Amino acid sequence: MSRLFSSLLVAALPLAAFAAPLTAQTAATPYFSAELAQPATEEQAIAGGVVFTCEGTTCTGPRSGDRPLRVCSELRREVGQVAAFAVRGEPVAADVLARCNG
Repeated sequence: MSRLFSSLLVAALPLAAFAAPLTAQTAATPYFSAELAQPATEEQAIAGGVVFTCEGTTCTGPRSGDRPLRVCSELRREVGQVAAFAVRGEPVAADVLARCNG
């Protein structure tokens, strides 16, 4: 039985090595990220069905079914003016950010 376990472990190592960078990359880039004009007063905020984690002037959150503009606008209502907002690491257009803060 020990020999079987060792064989399975050896076979699984290449798969683990392949999956680890994917997991780290996915975890490193949040779906939504916001830079606030002022530091958040709470560590969490809920906006557009997304639970954002906030630290200082940065808030990040996972994907939701709502449009990014709605999520951004609701986040602004919860934590204050949004200086920058990004979806999957890509900043939203200036006009979208202006509407978010409007």
